[in-house]
Amino acid sequence: MIRRAARILAVPAVALLLASCSGTDVGGSRASDERWPQWDETANAAEVSEFMKVAVPEGATEAKGAVQVNPREDVYLLSFVTSEENAEEIAKDLRSEEPLEDRKADFAPQGERFGHLGLPEPETVEGARWVGVCPPCVGDKRRSKMQWIEVYVQTLDADRARVYLQAF
Repeated sequence: MIRRAARILAVPAVALLLASCSGTDVGGSRASDERWPQWDETANAAEVSEFMKVAVPEGATEAKGAVQVNPREDVYLLSFVTSEENAEEIAKDLRSEEPLEDRKADFAPQGERFGHLGLPEPETVEGARWVGVCPPCVGDKRRSKMQWIEVYVQTLDADRARVYLQAF
């Protein structure tokens, strides 16, 4: 008799547990769909630059930064226009074993990120060169809080380039 009562009580308990983990709110919509990702509206280029340990070069223009808040890891975005030489130095400072290389996008962008800054997604920009690195993997202690950082460099004219940086 006690076993039967325990089973009868267990069924509603399990159902309640499953419902609470389903990610739906009272109205029946998925809570995660409405909350994530979010944009930290207070984040700016200076904050993102500090997190990435990347100095925006003196004389750079159009500096923009944003932080996309996600449940597991935030994504930091930084973009600015500088000299081609500065852009290449920033890429070298990431300490990748590979140089900047042309990257033909054969995949869909990971949602709108740089679009939040009013820019095209860098992987869709014709002729953009790319390099990415895992800072802890290359012993970059300055960036030990990051799992990944990448840069795209888009040549604009003879000596100007737009730099796109993304880190998480």
